[in-house]
Order: sequence, then structure tokens, then C-alpha cells
Amino acid sequence: MGFSSELCSPQGHGVLQQMQEAELRLLEGMRKWMAQRVKSDREYAGLLHHMSLQDGGGQSRGIPDSPISQTHSQDIEKLKSQYRSLARDSANAKRKYQEASKVRESKPVLTYKDRDKAKDKYLHHQHHHQRLLPGLLRSLQDLHEEMARILKEILQEYLEISSLVQDEVVAIHQEMAAAAARIQPEAEYQGFLRQYGSAPDVPPCVTFDESLLEEGEPLEPGELQLNELTVESVQHTLTSVTDELAVATETVFSRQEVVTQLQQELQNEEQNTHPRGRVQLLGKRQALQEALQGLQVAMCSQAKLQAQQELLQTKLEQLGPGEPPPVLLLQDDRHSTSSSEQEREGGRTPTLEILKSHISGIFRPKFSLPPPLQLVPEVQKPLHEQLWYHGAIPRVEVAELLTHSGDFLVRESQGKQEYVLSVLWDGLPRHFIIQSLDNLYRLEGEGFPSIPLLIDHLLSTQQPLTKKSGVVLHRPVPKDKWALNHEDLVLGEQIGRGNFGEVFSGRLRADNTLVAVKSCRETLPPDLKAKFLQEARILKQYSHPNIVRLIGVCTQKQPIYIVMELVQGGDFLTFLRTEGARLRVKTLLQMVGDAAAGMEYLESKCCIHRDLAARNCLVTEKNVLKISDFGMSREEADGVYASSGGLRQVPVKWTAPEALNYGRYSSESDVWSFGILLWETFSLGASPYPNLSNQQTREFVEKGGRLPCPELCPDAVFRLMEQCWAYEPGQRPSFSTIYQELQSIRKRHR
Repeated sequence: MGFSSELCSPQGHGVLQQMQEAELRLLEGMRKWMAQRVKSDREYAGLLHHMSLQDGGGQSRGIPDSPISQTHSQDIEKLKSQYRSLARDSANAKRKYQEASKVRESKPVLTYKDRDKAKDKYLHHQHHHQRLLPGLLRSLQDLHEEMARILKEILQEYLEISSLVQDEVVAIHQEMAAAAARIQPEAEYQGFLRQYGSAPDVPPCVTFDESLLEEGEPLEPGELQLNELTVESVQHTLTSVTDELAVATETVFSRQEVVTQLQQELQNEEQNTHPRGRVQLLGKRQALQEALQGLQVAMCSQAKLQAQQELLQTKLEQLGPGEPPPVLLLQDDRHSTSSSEQEREGGRTPTLEILKSHISGIFRPKFSLPPPLQLVPEVQKPLHEQLWYHGAIPRVEVAELLTHSGDFLVRESQGKQEYVLSVLWDGLPRHFIIQSLDNLYRLEGEGFPSIPLLIDHLLSTQQPLTKKSGVVLHRPVPKDKWALNHEDLVLGEQIGRGNFGEVFSGRLRADNTLVAVKSCRETLPPDLKAKFLQEARILKQYSHPNIVRLIGVCTQKQPIYIVMELVQGGDFLTFLRTEGARLRVKTLLQMVGDAAAGMEYLESKCCIHRDLAARNCLVTEKNVLKISDFGMSREEADGVYASSGGLRQVPVKWTAPEALNYGRYSSESDVWSFGILLWETFSLGASPYPNLSNQQTREFVEKGGRLPCPELCPDAVFRLMEQCWAYEPGQRPSFSTIYQELQSIRKRHR
């Protein structure tokens, strides 16, 4: 009797969740009770100490805190920390169980296109129900029993160090001790299983439609058709499957070694650890269970590939050295006759026609379309839906959008809450404030109830905007494809803060796409708002897997938003500091290779990042690195940007000497920063030049000083760092060379 046999059903999943929530509430209640008990003991001890200090307090007056009291306090704090650890582990176990249950709830979709793939999925499905899911539930039961055992030991230890005085409390204390002694981890969940246990789900029986085989050429169900058209494909497939099987077998062996090593380490530590220290082994037990699950998945893949190999090999062995049988010719549509003629001639339906009829039957729509909606005329649509309304874009950007005389757009003024009509006339942009009075909008003359009606009137009549200017509207300039409305977004919680404002998580209403939303504070001056939008203007032109992707820009109203893809792994620097200890060198090489690939792409586009660092790179859930934070980036035709803004916002410890001394930024200065990024990576997130100020760092670099080789860094990577830190920009490698060198190092590294 156990979780794996009694709770392998949707009902079992639900009661397991309820049980875990109840246990979490129990642990939380015990934690609060113990904290209150500690507080009461402290207050009681404080009162006793206060009494001892009063006149006539006896010999206890003047005696410092007793060592016994201090030891008691330390033991209580230790128990509290153990309770917190136990609660966290229980919550983690619940989360992992829920994640695993999602896999179980997903139903495999079988297709009829490839019978071999269907058998592959059937094998995986069978393995999931018979081995993987019971193993997961068994590990969950083991974890719960282990936590119950640890809870018992914690309670017993607490009871041993507790000191009670009154007889009533002593009786309660003895009752608590008896209750703790009655805890039996192995039998703790037997009653729960008897009450909520249920029969496991029976895997659905899949019946394949064999009507296609009956109407077509003679084909046997479950058999590969080997003929002169398929023999070469079968041979190639066998070779590919054999190679994959060798890799899968090696994976099984390696994971088996990991499991054996973890089991041995756990056994040794259990022998050398006091029973009350078992809570310290929960992390290793969890790692062992995860390794066992990984081994089961690898064994499933191995069994699947073995079944495929045996099927293909048996079919080819049956053929022997002889020639494969010829294939029956399919009748061509050009020679097909009508159905009535075929019936008269006693012929049968051509195979191609049978296939077409089956496929058309499968994909024929089984729904009716709704009636067309009544369209709203453009002039009656609200202002924010008009193509020529650009929202709160900077005035500088307007000049770039207006290219021909008579081009116009409407925007929201950044300084005041008013709308502006911007028109290019005689080679200069002209800006007209749209007057609003008594709910009517006008420039000169007649007023209209909405701005779209005013613009439509001016465009259709071709009358001048004002008599003095003589400006006439000719062509509206539509907003680009990146424009989004604020209503298109659903904002989530704040996930960060930048130089211009907060960063939120969010979703697009249209398709639930997860996004990161950078906001610009409304109180910033117009020049800073223009700098905020600089990042979006740069990212509009780029598309690369290692460059964070722009989704759109919301400028219809304040605050302005830049919407980007949400990279859920967080920034690279935090990732290195929290996860670096478990990362292999080969994984670090792959991640810096991603950074080099992204920078190689930017180099080809003549884009200078100017702020390349681990903090400005993001990591996906699959450990793919993406370059982010283009707030300081610039595009220059010759690849060189001269800055004159001083060093107030410059990250000195990541910046090349020529950029600090002369304000000269280039791809070569980005290469210097990439060398610092390499150092951050292999030092697992350490700060460069930790004991030096910015000015001391500049002097140190000018004298030829460089960062030392990190402990985990391969020699070849450190030599590449030193090349990136060449004082002369022309002596540094290009990002293309860096990427190729990192790929070569990664292939050589084991």
C-alpha cells in the first residue's frame, strides 16, 4: 500500500494536494506556537532577571545571564530554523508534485500519418503509467515520511530541552511527549490511503482506423511496407536510430552512475549524522529523487529507440540480400474516370483519390461562420484607433517621420495635456495646437465634436489650417507596426526598476503572450523621454535569438511603455551568483558563446552597445543568454561614436580606456567589455576590481594591470580575455573571431 498504487488517479491528485495544504497549515501553526512559547519564556526570564536586580533580590542580583539560559535560547532558535526549512521543503515538494502532475494530465495526440511514431508514443505512454508516475508518487511518499520522521525528532528534541515547573504543565508536557513518541512515519499515511485510495486510471485503449488500409493497396496493420521506394528511407532511419540509441545508452549509464554516487553519499552521511540532523539531508534526498526521475526518462528513451531499431532491423533482415519488391503503381488523376464509369467498368477507386477523400474528411471544417459585422466608418472611430494618431511621441521623432510636403500626424504634447497637429511644409515641420472649447475641436473657424472629424474636414476640403500659414494637409503618416495601445496590455507585478522608471511583468490581451513592460516616469523632462524611446528605435531593426526581442511601444498616452519579451530566468549576474555552483564549465562556455553570437550580430549592424555586462544580459529557462538593455546603445555608419556627456553614467570598470579617456566608443570598446563579462562568468558573478575605486581602476589599467584568472576559467578562455583587454583597440579580436574561438574551446572541453 502506497501513494504509487493507491493515488494514481485524478481523485488521488486532489486529495494529495489537500493533504499537503493541511500539513503546511499544521507546520505553520506549530511554528507560531513555538515562537509564542519562546516569546513567553523570554518575557518570563526577563521578569526574573528584573526581580533579581531589585533590592533584596539575594545573591542572584548582579549575576549575568545564565549560560543555561543562553543555550536554551540558541536551541529554540535552532528548532525554529529547522521548522522553517521543513516548511520550505514541504512547499517545494508540493510545487514539484503539481508540476509533475501537469505532465500526467496532458494526453498524447496520436496521428495516423506515421505508424512507427504512433508505436513510439504508445511505448512512452505505457512507460509513463507503469513506471514513471508510480515512481514519482513513491518518491513523494518517501519525502513525506522522511519529513514526518524529522518532525518527530524535532519535537522530541524540543521536549528534552524544555524546562517546565507546574504539575499541570508537566502533565501537558508528558502528554505532548507521548504524542510525539506515537508518531510512526511508516504508518503515518496508512489511514489517509485507506480513506482516499482509489484504483489507478486505466490507460486509454487506442484503436487505429484500418479503413484506409482496406480501401487502398494491400497493407498489413503494424507492419512496415518495405519496397523499392521505402528501402532506402528505412536504411537511413535505421542508421539514425542506431546512433541515437548509442547516445541514449551512454546517457543511461552516466545517469545511473550519478544515482549510484548520490545513494552512496547519502548512505555515508546518514551513518555519520546524528538522527536529529536528518533535516540537513533533505536537499540531497531530493536531488536523489530527481536523479532517479531523470534515469527513468533516459531508460524510457532507450527502450523506445531499442523498439524502433528491432522493428527496422527485423524488416531489413527479412529482405536479405535480394532486391526489394516493386511498388504497385498508383493510378494517376489524369487517367481517372468518373465514379459512374468506374462502377460500370467494375474498377475501384484510385488510391490517390482515396487518400484525398480521407484527408479532406479529416480537415473539413465542422462549424459555421458567424454573420459579418457592421463596419464602423474610419471617421467615427475614436482618436486612439486612427492610423495617423501617434500618441505621446517625442517632437524630435516627428521630424524623422514627416518626409514630404503636406505629410501630417496628430500627437499628444509631452509638456501639456493637449493635442498637436504636426505638418511638414516648405521643408520645415510646423506644429499647430488643436484648440478645445465647449467640447468642440478647431484650429480656425468651424469646430467639430471630435478630432477625426476635424482632420477629415481639413483633408477633404483642402482648406488651409490657418490663413496666415497657408498650410494644407496632403498625406497622413501612419504609425508603425510596433505601436500598441495601453489597453492591449494586462500589467502584472513589478519585477525591477530602471533609470527611467519601473519594470513590470504582463501579458498581451490578444494572445496571452508574456511580456516585460518598461515604463517611463511622467515627471521626466522631454529629452529624457526621448532617450527612453531610443532603446525601442534600435531594437525595431534587430531580430536574433540572442538579442532580447521588442514587442511594441505604447505612446498613445502617459506613461509611455516599451514592451519586450519576458525572459523569465532573470539577469545573468544574479543567475551566476545563485546557480553558479551547480553549473558546469561547458554550460558557462555555451552561455558566453550565446553572448558572443548576439554581439557579432550587433557588430554586423554597426551597433555599439556601450554597456555590456552580466547585469545587462538575461537568461531564459533553458539557459539561453540574450543581450538586453540598449539604453546607452548607438548606431553609427562607421562603427565609431564620440561621446561628450562626461563619465557620470559610464560603468568605469567595464569600459575600455579609449572610451574613458577620449569618449571614443566602437565595437572594439564593446570587445573590452566582453572580456570583463567573460571574467564575471567564470568568477561566478564576482565584482571586477573589488578593492579599487573607479579612479583607482583607471590608474591600474593605464599602468598595464589586468584582472587575474578566475579559479574555474580554462586557460584558453583566459588567453581570450587578455586579447580582449589589449590596450590598443586595433589589437583586439572581432566578435566573429571571439565566437568562433569560444565554439572551438567548447568542443574541445570535456
